[in-house]
Amino acid sequence: MRSRRLLPTTTTTTAATVGLLVSSVVLLSPAPAALAAVPTGATTLVAQHSGKCVDAAAAATANGTVVQQYACNGTTAQQWQVQDLGNGYVRINSQNDTSKVLDVVDVSTADGAKVQLWAYGGGLNQQWQAVAEASGAYHFVNRNSGRCLDVPSASTADAVQLQQYACNGTAAQSFTFGSTVTNPPGTPDFGPNVTVFDPSMPAATVQAKLNAVFAQQETNQFGAQRQALLFKPGSYGVDANVGFYTQVAGLGLSPDDVTINGAVHAEADWFQGNATQNFWRSAENLSVNPTGGTDRWAVSQAAPYRRMHVRGNLQLDDGGWSSGGFIADSKVDGQVRSGSQQQWLSRNAQWGSWTGSNWNMVFVGDVNAPANSFPNPPYTTVNQTPVVREKPFLYVDSAGAYRVFVPALRSNSSGTSWAAGAQAGGSLPIDQFFIVKPGATASAVNAALAQGKNLLFTPGVYHLDQTLNVTRADTVVLGLGLATLVPDNGVTAVNVADVDGVKLAGLLIDAGTVNSPVLMQLGAAGSSADHSANPTSLHDVFFRIGGAGVGKASQSLVVNSNNVIGDHMWLWRADHGSGVGWTSNTAANGLIVNGRNVTMYGLFVEHYQQTQVIWNGDNGRTYFFQNELPYDPPNQAAWMNGSTRGYPAYQVAPGVTAHEAWGLGSYAYFNVNPAVVEDHSFEAPNRTGVRFHDMVTVSLGGTGTIAHVINSTGGPSNSATNVANLVAYP
Repeated sequence: MRSRRLLPTTTTTTAATVGLLVSSVVLLSPAPAALAAVPTGATTLVAQHSGKCVDAAAAATANGTVVQQYACNGTTAQQWQVQDLGNGYVRINSQNDTSKVLDVVDVSTADGAKVQLWAYGGGLNQQWQAVAEASGAYHFVNRNSGRCLDVPSASTADAVQLQQYACNGTAAQSFTFGSTVTNPPGTPDFGPNVTVFDPSMPAATVQAKLNAVFAQQETNQFGAQRQALLFKPGSYGVDANVGFYTQVAGLGLSPDDVTINGAVHAEADWFQGNATQNFWRSAENLSVNPTGGTDRWAVSQAAPYRRMHVRGNLQLDDGGWSSGGFIADSKVDGQVRSGSQQQWLSRNAQWGSWTGSNWNMVFVGDVNAPANSFPNPPYTTVNQTPVVREKPFLYVDSAGAYRVFVPALRSNSSGTSWAAGAQAGGSLPIDQFFIVKPGATASAVNAALAQGKNLLFTPGVYHLDQTLNVTRADTVVLGLGLATLVPDNGVTAVNVADVDGVKLAGLLIDAGTVNSPVLMQLGAAGSSADHSANPTSLHDVFFRIGGAGVGKASQSLVVNSNNVIGDHMWLWRADHGSGVGWTSNTAANGLIVNGRNVTMYGLFVEHYQQTQVIWNGDNGRTYFFQNELPYDPPNQAAWMNGSTRGYPAYQVAPGVTAHEAWGLGSYAYFNVNPAVVEDHSFEAPNRTGVRFHDMVTVSLGGTGTIAHVINSTGGPSNSATNVANLVAYP
């Protein structure tokens, strides 16, 4: 989803890739146009093979000072500032004396040439290209020599002087930005992109790490870096500004076990207050005493706010437009102010009061929700959540052991799962999980699944050369930090057998360059088992076709099993970024539901080229649906469904006898050819068992036409009448 209405001329910037590490060969463009998303403030540089910090020996600042690796100690000798030179390169300044930079001795181009501190004079040997790696680390390529910053012989010893060496993709040439935070004793090996904070750590140390991660991730919309920042039980006086691909979460059994005195917030400063591209981030399982009494969560899709307790107010915009968010299992003691949010789903939440509305605000099982009043204001209120399971989460028990809590199924519920203290569910020890870290192969993951292990994906981008097959009932697959799965060679990323109680959570499935017929499948075709007592559930599971590069997939998610619960999903064919175009990031359908008794909460599906949601199973239910039609049909002839102009956003198949949906919105923005028309956004058989409540269609800025809301009823939305509402159908 992009900016709209008040910001029709906003342009989209895309994070450029300045280098590519493939099969240990570095491919460099001679004059990169933009930097990878590196921090701009003071930060440390940590060698990945040793865990030691880049250090100016003896804290000296003289020309010729040795630059070495040394145990991280928090001194300014280990603080560096990366300064963008505006030409695709950076200089790396010492914080002891910012006029001094990393310099290759004697302007050498030879392997083994030493790195020192020297006054910056604009020399090519003092300029480095920061190249992002899939793990979230970087390698630094010298502009003069084309060689990489390197720790000799991959040593782990203190006082080893850094050198330049032919780029080879080894860990000795891989560095991460961050503070001197070391995960507390007893922390499992969660890989390089998980930071665990303990309340005994100095607040300045914790804040430095938060700042470094945000500096890396604030504008990093399509980068490969992933981060999870986890707080052990206790109190912290910090400000956590949450950027792209960042999860900030507490490790308590209750949100009130971790208190942040400051802020846990999402802003849109990077995009002039426009939060319509604030995607892929999360805040979870924390209590916040916000500075000034109000915290902010200005986001759009794929930015869940879960199990949060705000001891004050919560603002959902940042001055410009915001476009569709999700809050669940959370409490706000004061007021929620939705501001410019165009649509929003709140499920099993509680607040003192709510103010604000735009097109489609939906409340399911909330305490103190506004009364149903669609379309003036456009509030759709359902008093109880019929059936749901909250998202599994990582926590530390009273003995200091790491475990994953799996909440129990709830029926006819309202309010949070933790309000009364005791929480229904079960707890799994961490040793029942295969901890998947960057570099793990699909075969290793499948071997762990075959051994009966659950999966904990740590933050990273994982390329899959074979399908991950989940065949055991009650398997938990939990991702941290927006862990991303990329199917290569046209495979399906994840296949789940028709078994009870599988939980999939916290994952981004990113289509590969070779077309996958389907990205994720739940149950084989023809599945018929009854899973009502223990359904499979998906929580914060997102799909992406293009944006980070060319991606192709015919269908994103196919649900063949019965009784599946979808708890916040964004299925997105990219409308901006890299590899985007009518014939580039091709994708026919987002969601196909063949199973019976399937329930969806917070279903966001956008820009697919044919029917975006096809519902073939009986007794389906959707609570909140948000959709944008494809922006880019080149002409009407290219977007015809037989004799019908365009494809519907949401179709209930002719043979379905029972289906019900609440709070649905579909938007047109045909910016390639505004003359394109969609005959209707919703299509369903006209029978009493198929019912829709509170529907809206919008022509964004009058750019394109939706002739009818559903079938031949309602509408139009066009340049004359942007918004069309329909309270009920039939």
